[in-house]
Amino acid sequence: MQKITRQTTITIITVIWAAYSSLVAAHPLPDEETQEEPVQLDTVEIEGRATDLIGIATSASQGVVGQPEFKYRPLSRVGELVEVVPGAIATQHSGSGKANQYFLRGFNLDHGTDFTVSVDGIPMNMPSHAHGQGYLDLNSVIPELVDKVEYGKGPYYAEVGDFSSAGFSKMHTMHKLDKNFIKFTGGEFDFYRSVLGVSHKFGDGDLLLGSEVNFYDGVWEQAEDLKKYNGMLRYTVDKDTWGYSLNGKAYHSTWTATNQIPGRAIDSGLIGLYGTGDGSDGGITNRYSVSGNYWNRSDKAKNEFNVYALYSDLDLFSNFTGYINPVTGDQIEQKEERVQVGGNAEHTRFDKWFGIEMDNTLGLQVRHDEIMGLALNQTQQRNIWNTVREDDISETSVGLYIKNEAHWLDKFRTVAGLRADFFEFDVNSKTLKINSGSKDAAIISPKLSMIFGPWYDTDIFLNGGYGYHSNDARGTTIKIDPTDGVSQADSVTPLSWSRGAEFGVRTQHLPGLTSTVALWWLESSSELVFVGDGGTTEPSGKSERYGVEWTNYYKPTDYLTFDADFAFTAAKFIGVPSGENHIPNSVGRVVSFGATIESPMGLFGTLRLRHFGDVPLVENGAAWNDETNIVNLGLGYQKEAYKVEVDVFNLFDSTDNDIAYFYGYRLQGEAAGPNDDGSTDGIIRHPIEPRMVRVTATLRF
Repeated sequence: MQKITRQTTITIITVIWAAYSSLVAAHPLPDEETQEEPVQLDTVEIEGRATDLIGIATSASQGVVGQPEFKYRPLSRVGELVEVVPGAIATQHSGSGKANQYFLRGFNLDHGTDFTVSVDGIPMNMPSHAHGQGYLDLNSVIPELVDKVEYGKGPYYAEVGDFSSAGFSKMHTMHKLDKNFIKFTGGEFDFYRSVLGVSHKFGDGDLLLGSEVNFYDGVWEQAEDLKKYNGMLRYTVDKDTWGYSLNGKAYHSTWTATNQIPGRAIDSGLIGLYGTGDGSDGGITNRYSVSGNYWNRSDKAKNEFNVYALYSDLDLFSNFTGYINPVTGDQIEQKEERVQVGGNAEHTRFDKWFGIEMDNTLGLQVRHDEIMGLALNQTQQRNIWNTVREDDISETSVGLYIKNEAHWLDKFRTVAGLRADFFEFDVNSKTLKINSGSKDAAIISPKLSMIFGPWYDTDIFLNGGYGYHSNDARGTTIKIDPTDGVSQADSVTPLSWSRGAEFGVRTQHLPGLTSTVALWWLESSSELVFVGDGGTTEPSGKSERYGVEWTNYYKPTDYLTFDADFAFTAAKFIGVPSGENHIPNSVGRVVSFGATIESPMGLFGTLRLRHFGDVPLVENGAAWNDETNIVNLGLGYQKEAYKVEVDVFNLFDSTDNDIAYFYGYRLQGEAAGPNDDGSTDGIIRHPIEPRMVRVTATLRF
């Protein structure tokens, strides 16, 4: 959708509120004397992919995964929780303490730009971040304490706003534990991890304590020396019709990183496969949060409300291009401190208007980020020798949405939504005052889903809608490129819209099998993107993506489970010559397969395959990343009081790439290359980690 003014936004929000209020007034909820009570739409207790979502889900690409389905899944890193979303990939091109790099529906999401994640109602994506827009670091999540993961793909859901063009994921932690546990994992390359979970009845509620400690040197020639600490304290009162929770979380991590290196250096033997171009890369990060959630429900309505406050910081050192500057090298420092506060409120009424059953929802989301000392420095061995720019930023967003779900016929229902978002950016540049300034922006995003069925336990979906992502506040006010002092002809548009559509089918007709097929299309607007690694802006064109996804979850017996997901995507720039329109790092093919067996005698095993390929690295298609295949194996034995498991990661010791790029790089001591800056273009790669074994023992008490 086109940008709109602040006054237009206020008018639209007022109209939405007035329309909702007038409808409520015209069709009040029945009181006790009313003879005809409204019929509440069906609800479902969410457990996982086996849950019957027929008649519940609003798209074929929407779903839920529960703890029982990923408790046996070998996780080499917490970011792989995102991979429970069919077609999603989480890779890493740096150290374990840094956010993963994500891919979904033909998007190189970088560290989260078009995929939004929340944990217990707290948005995890960071706008105007030191390292990348929408920075999504999931290392503060303890997987063993995640109860379920809800997800949806495409811009069809009114309740999600910024960073949701490709999709969303909502993670929920447990309210309480059936059994307390202590867990210890040890593995090759000095991997040690311990997790403690304790749940205790306290007053009217349950008090849950969780902690995690993780040390890891890694496979790299430069020891990673990861030191990670996580803590969580949650108090929950959960009655039949109402409840609340109070949450406190803390996370701290330090690490040394091995970033991607030139393939030519590996092939020639100058650098080992697990070697590094700069042994001083790495970082330190912290995240501390408090939040509260409240919910209630009756036959007539339900309400959900949460507030949160958090502090986070990051000090990250990276060298992506080596020694284009042969004297100091090209290492940069990206750092920030951030205070984030916000809240979400949602009210839903279960109505019956003119004989039509419907839910009417009104939601409000408010967020403010105060970002201090947002800096990009040039460094050598972590010592600053030049400050490119430093800023303080205030960024506020307000989202208001209304959603109507109506059962028009026995076999036909609709979900219509309208969302209005308003943003205010305020940039105070400490290094170049001309780059300071303020910017307002707003956007309207309509949504519509039509659901037909069910027939033979099969639903048919038609979905369409608009979405968006915000851009870095620094790019919206920039006037002078801080790297070379050249005037910027254009600043970044504050909000970039997307629009998409989908046709899908979900069936549970065959006993034990849940299968979905989705054909989808998505277009993203032309935009200028702020490049945090360079401190300036870089234009990118209008783009189009389309594809097909087929997901399957099959449980033929209580002891055996299969899942198989296939995603094929075509992605291209629009308005450029054919053959020059490839979108770099857009993944065209993702296949995952898993099999899990649970013996009644206590034995269990799981085998998982992840494959992705068809990845162009440059616009003209001259360089492509080879396909990546990785197989993980897990075996174990469990009883009520204990569990022992052995996980083998990268079972066949593949040396495929975790991720690859194509750009100019100069090795230390290397003669100047053909590029103007002395670099040499080529594939820059970061391999997956070699085969490794980890053993875990869990005691329940």
